[in-house]
Amino acid sequence: MPDLDTGHIFLTTLAPIKPYTKSDKSPTSFEQKVRVALAKLPTALQSPATVNAPRNSPFARNKRNHLARMFVLSDVVYNGRVGQNPIVGTIKGEDPIDPQKVDRLTTPYLVFCADIDAITKDGDPLPTSLSPAQQKEVRAAYARELWQTMESELRAIYSNCVGFDEVDSADRFAAYLDKCHVETTMPFHDYYLKLPRFHDLPFKGLIAAVAVPAVIAILALAARILGCLTVPVLGWSTLWTAVAAAAVTGLSFLLAVRFALANGARPLAPGEFDDLPSVLKALYVQQKFSDFFVEQQGASADDLYREFGAFLERTRLGDRSGPTQEPGVIRSP
Repeated sequence: MPDLDTGHIFLTTLAPIKPYTKSDKSPTSFEQKVRVALAKLPTALQSPATVNAPRNSPFARNKRNHLARMFVLSDVVYNGRVGQNPIVGTIKGEDPIDPQKVDRLTTPYLVFCADIDAITKDGDPLPTSLSPAQQKEVRAAYARELWQTMESELRAIYSNCVGFDEVDSADRFAAYLDKCHVETTMPFHDYYLKLPRFHDLPFKGLIAAVAVPAVIAILALAARILGCLTVPVLGWSTLWTAVAAAAVTGLSFLLAVRFALANGARPLAPGEFDDLPSVLKALYVQQKFSDFFVEQQGASADDLYREFGAFLERTRLGDRSGPTQEPGVIRSP
């Protein structure tokens, strides 16, 4: 996490769009050209309005995309004034009518978001964890796959972005997209057939690790104040015992916080049948079995037994390569 979770890479890239200058011969800004190129992209055949369209989305030409989205970010949204305690503001002499600084983007950006299988070649199993270098290689392999399957569409879109002029190969597009990569902070996954084992925090252990030395420090300090110079039985100085226990308390607190943050950053394991080929196969079998169920209404036991065997042979349940549903469509033929 956060880019990697559940065996998927949640990719986010921001490519700055070229600024318009007076030397540009075209009357159309680069931002508008990007919007036009995006508008020309065919959508997936997954809605009543597009299911019979002649062209499918170019992202359906590979089997790693669970979801892909491109859009233009012209500027950030103004969320209002930065709030603060009115008493503090009065003491500081701040006038609430005076305008505050407003964050603005210096240029519009092309945003590309995708949820993809975290693999470098088709057929690989989904990983549970990847090092930063391995995640970078997965992103590069995905970028190369995009270039090989939709180069013309990518050129039409990214040729309006800063730094794309030198891109002329799959490897250079991978390097370019990596420069535009930003960390995804809130991935979302909903494929689980059964919930995974979450990385729960051992609250009782963490609290005990901090509370025990803290209590010792307080008791030792209280004893010192009341005139007890040494710890009974042990004979240790109550002052130094309090100091040492306080130091251990602070160290334990810092380690507990670091452990909690690291635990929260650990990616969850991939779910069963979580890769895109398995998802497409499941959709295919679901539809074919629904048709089979309707067709066999009223069939005798012998006929049903024979036809179900034929159904298993036709659908080949354990073969993800086919027959299966194609990407970008809502129903198999």
